[in-house]
Amino acid sequence: MSAAVTAIRAGRDETIIESTAGSVVTKGIITCAGLWSDKVAAMTDPDRSVRIIPFRGDYYTLGLDARHLCRTLIYPVPDPLFPFLGVHLTRRIDGQVWAGPNAVLAFAREGYRRSDVDIREVAAILGFPGFRRVASRYMRTGLAECGADWSKAAFLKAIQRYVPAVRSEDITFGPTGIRAQALRADGSLVDDFFVTESVGVLHVRNAPSPAATASLAIGRELAERAIQSFAIAGSSGVFRGGN
Repeated sequence: MSAAVTAIRAGRDETIIESTAGSVVTKGIITCAGLWSDKVAAMTDPDRSVRIIPFRGDYYTLGLDARHLCRTLIYPVPDPLFPFLGVHLTRRIDGQVWAGPNAVLAFAREGYRRSDVDIREVAAILGFPGFRRVASRYMRTGLAECGADWSKAAFLKAIQRYVPAVRSEDITFGPTGIRAQALRADGSLVDDFFVTESVGVLHVRNAPSPAATASLAIGRELAERAIQSFAIAGSSGVFRGGN
């Protein structure tokens, strides 16, 4: 079923989810809404000091004749002060090699194309003091990312820092993704898992890149929190030992 959540009415005895497909009554809920996590959390949690800022990341793919140039993962040394790793090369299990991604501000929550623009979303981003602070702090880096977004030559130059033998004819524009970057009002980046709790609801408000490899640990943590928060009877010890 695909439906948009329009409201959450939480209480100690039951929590009601209102959606475009009708209402759902449950004991408690765990939300994990990705790009929309701050919007969904705001339905029950008045704390709006953390906002999701969408960043678009584009990839190029190496052609068949150039894939031998990358036989493993080729990554830059990460900058601990900057959340985005920068262009790197990834050899996938199907043999394809992806180069990227860059990181540029998306003008819509699901703005997978450069032409996708949501005026209200852009206004909300520019009006958020946290974004203005981080934009001024990383102005030079942001402009460089924008240049690589529009220029294949600039993107190629970033690739050639690690694999100089790659040529322009070796790369083809590939897939695009959106990163949900959580940002505080003071301009600091939320680079760790961030879960908030209100009556009847657990909100997963930020799940950064390690969420894929840490999924089982995250699931255990959320399950144990839910058992305690929602007072689920008879569940003690379910997630211990070999159970």
